[in-house]
Amino acid sequence: MDLDDPDAINNDDAEDGGSASLVTPGQTITSDPSFMRGHGTYQEDPTGAHPTYTSRRPAVATAAASSTSTTTPSLASHTLVSSVAGTVDRINRLVSVRALKPRYAGEIGDVVVGRVVEITQKRWKVDIHARQDAVLMLASVNLPGGELRRRSEEDELQMRELLREGDLISAEIQAFFQDGAASLHTRSFKYGKLRTGSLVTVPSYLIKRAKSHFITIPAAGVDVILGVNGNCWVTPTSASPKPSSAAVADTAAAAAAVDAALAATLYKNENEPVDDDARTNLARVANGIEALAKTTTMVTEAALAAVFEAGLKFEVHRIVEKAEEVVADARLRVVAG
Repeated sequence: MDLDDPDAINNDDAEDGGSASLVTPGQTITSDPSFMRGHGTYQEDPTGAHPTYTSRRPAVATAAASSTSTTTPSLASHTLVSSVAGTVDRINRLVSVRALKPRYAGEIGDVVVGRVVEITQKRWKVDIHARQDAVLMLASVNLPGGELRRRSEEDELQMRELLREGDLISAEIQAFFQDGAASLHTRSFKYGKLRTGSLVTVPSYLIKRAKSHFITIPAAGVDVILGVNGNCWVTPTSASPKPSSAAVADTAAAAAAVDAALAATLYKNENEPVDDDARTNLARVANGIEALAKTTTMVTEAALAAVFEAGLKFEVHRIVEKAEEVVADARLRVVAG
């Protein structure tokens, strides 16, 4: 497509942030020099040469210099080309291409599930499927036992005992560094190291930001963490610490009991025992998430509960194979309420 064509994009819609038609990598968007290059685009010289810029060095007023000087190609002659497959967005004179399957772009407050990939000075680097690894600072995690104090050099030496390479964690984005890397924290007991479960990865655009990303499916006895970055953690509800029966009557005592239980197992490496029924339900929910992703259906709490019920008529290993039928049945269940 070409923005020079008046029919290629509606000017009224474009000024309001409207989108044009689909473009593919290498496709010319416009040759009008008045447009500014946005993300998902690049400028190409019609001669095939790389873009060159006028030198800032002072000119030498000599006849020899004048005779050997050449004309530098102007950037005005360059065409604007798409670098990704997506839709063209135009805001005033700024043209960009929104990728159909973009990488996860985090926002402050996002709940993410990631994998520790590196340990450096006072920080862990975590892969959250973004453009660059996120950072979890030592000061942004709970110490074993829930102890509240300043981190010391001894804590830094024991970082690998808390989280090591390959560990999965749930965390929240609290800020961004100047280079764009996300800064995570796990100060709440609902975040932290993940054990006794299964990881399912789906495209991040299928996870909608919601009030809560910690979901319980009572019929399955399964808890799900829907990471906004596309990582979903499925674990048996029985694996989550519960307050003792004596403490349930008192809210404050119940909360203290839960915190104490969580603090005691905060960085435990052993998985909890899971019986066959719980393991089967866990697999059904995990396969249900894959079925939703296969049919490009948003992964929500209602969709997960409906897919679990719709998949009960199939064997566990056939849920993904019968994704179209399972998801169609689930949609009817959601509509029926």
